[in-house]
Amino acid sequence: MRSDIIKRTVAPVMACLLAVPAAASAQSSLTVVSWGGSYEVSQTKAYHEPYTDMTGTKIIRVSKSSNGPAGIRAQVESGDVTWDLVDVIPGAAMRLCDLGLVARIDYDKVLKPAPNGDPASEDFIPDLPGCFVPEVVFGTVWAYNREAWRGEQPDSIADVWDTSQYPGKRALQKIPGGNLEWALMADGVEIDRIYEALRTEEGVDRAFAKLGELKPYAVWWQEAAQPPQLLADKEVAFASSYNGRFFNAQVVENQPFEIIWDGQVIEPTGWVIPKGQLTEKVRNYLRFATDTQRLADQARYISYGPARRSSASLVGDHAQTGVDMKPHMPTNPEHMESAIRKDIEFWATHGDTLAERFNAWLAL
Repeated sequence: MRSDIIKRTVAPVMACLLAVPAAASAQSSLTVVSWGGSYEVSQTKAYHEPYTDMTGTKIIRVSKSSNGPAGIRAQVESGDVTWDLVDVIPGAAMRLCDLGLVARIDYDKVLKPAPNGDPASEDFIPDLPGCFVPEVVFGTVWAYNREAWRGEQPDSIADVWDTSQYPGKRALQKIPGGNLEWALMADGVEIDRIYEALRTEEGVDRAFAKLGELKPYAVWWQEAAQPPQLLADKEVAFASSYNGRFFNAQVVENQPFEIIWDGQVIEPTGWVIPKGQLTEKVRNYLRFATDTQRLADQARYISYGPARRSSASLVGDHAQTGVDMKPHMPTNPEHMESAIRKDIEFWATHGDTLAERFNAWLAL
């Protein structure tokens, strides 16, 4: 009798104890801040969902990357950090790193090596802030609606500035970055001399003067969903935005858009970890989400180049339409011939000053 009582009492207790790890795993979560849109979908399909399937860890998605740096600072300084990973551009990562607001990352200890054994630090694109783990390389490009003209189609930055042959409005992002580089390129400055020019007062004056030629035709955008819609509605003849946004409109939505790869401004985007959040849970996710296969998988959902060299050969077809993704990558060798590699250090150093001048120029 006593034995039966013990069995009846102990068995349910043991069952509950054994269930705790599984329940804890199922309830575990990570809060990941990203950019929204088709880019966030690519992350979800390539590694959020597979990671949840593999570990039970729920990925809570927050689409606030444009306010990510300010959010990180507020959370860290208040001591109430709720974000685990935040997707930012390198300039923001550099500033956050300098302020001690995000974790420094030893690539070779935290991230997986390449399949051939090369350490992560040699497999990822070079010259990055030590607090930043890149995911993809994207291009900020110009695109146009083919239905806007019946004659010769534009194919260069010079054509964007040619309002006589190609009349109509231009949608430009309401920031100095990219616009000043294009202005100098349109004014005849060689690509490898653009940042040399922007480091001088005369070069900045020259850039703003050339940009002023488009000011009467400018429609200023702040959200990345706006430029494709403006083109689709034929409210503008040209629009600048991220190549992934235009790809989605072209291939998935069948919009009559063409990308001008001339002068694309390329840079990576990737993860930073708010101070105090580089836990084992975050390390495990980061190791999975940035391995060679996962970054190649991401390119099946969006036309951004993987930030690992070992991923390039694994890029395949678009998951939804079956289109070969390699020709749509900003890192395609043909598209790189006239690419402007965004100078991260320049914008981290001079960005605030140029933003003040840009905003004052807009108000004139």
